[in-house]
Amino acid sequence: MKTLIVHAHPEPRSLNGSLKDLAVTTLRGAGHEVRVSDLYAMNWKAIVDATDYGPYASSPLKVAADSGRAFDAGELTTDVRAEQEKLLWADTVILQFPLWWYTMPAILKGWVDRVFTYHFAYGVGEHSDTRYGERFGEGTLAGRRALLSVTVGGPEPHYDSRGINGPVEDLLFPIHHGVLFYPGMEVLPPFVVHSADRITADDYPDLAKAWEQRLLTLESTEPIPFRRQNHGDYEIPSLQLKEGLEAEGRTGFGLHLRG
Repeated sequence: MKTLIVHAHPEPRSLNGSLKDLAVTTLRGAGHEVRVSDLYAMNWKAIVDATDYGPYASSPLKVAADSGRAFDAGELTTDVRAEQEKLLWADTVILQFPLWWYTMPAILKGWVDRVFTYHFAYGVGEHSDTRYGERFGEGTLAGRRALLSVTVGGPEPHYDSRGINGPVEDLLFPIHHGVLFYPGMEVLPPFVVHSADRITADDYPDLAKAWEQRLLTLESTEPIPFRRQNHGDYEIPSLQLKEGLEAEGRTGFGLHLRG
């Protein structure tokens, strides 16, 4: 197995840093190949601008169209091309980050914004009466698995179905469904560490054991059962879920899960 770890925390000695390091040693120890994109160590440029697209940047800038033209011409910046090549190389992608203000850190969002360009992560495939492009279960990154390893400041009850922050599955849905499943990756249930700032040295061995177990079962873990866009569950072109397919009483994000 070939794994890309995209790590987004400014402190190498943080809990996130330790989980990233443990993932590297565990997977390599099991005979897997691992590459790491440590975004802060790389001084990753987090903002999209015209410099990303060189001579293919229009005025006014049109991010989708310009990124697609630069991608097609092989003229995206070197850093973006390198990350796209890592994604194509990988069988599994792990995003390691703290949940800040209910989402990923800005540097990781900037990695997505710049790397997931038009004609690479979206804007691929045919549009017809039966298909609406290759996305949500199909696309460039189909055949790969993805896992979020996330540290959360608050305790677990704050993030359940009645918790004030809402279910953690709902908070992560835009990343799971809209960033990872959209270009085709199968998304595994997340590894979530609650009360991250309260974890002590005595707590860490049990946490490390749980993380190692998740890492060693990546290939056998069942993915989140998201509905595939072009497999008959949605009306096209409205992309509305067909009536009667949902489980009784299910609404919101849950509509897009099978079973």
